[in-house]
Amino acid sequence: MDISIENSKCMGHGRCYAMAPNLLSDDDEGFVAQRGERWSVSAELYDEAQDAADACPEAAITLHAD
Repeated sequence: MDISIENSKCMGHGRCYAMAPNLLSDDDEGFVAQRGERWSVSAELYDEAQDAADACPEAAITLHAD
């Protein structure tokens, strides 16, 4: 699975990195540091990735099936 975070949708609520601390982190401005990126998620972090996507009120996080 891949995960991506759309830069223009992220409003810095911080719920995603609170739900997935092993996958996401925050930057100096409180936004998710990985916004604007797409990368592979290891199998052991699938649940955290789903939790992060579900927690985002802006639907900025997309999970992409392999």
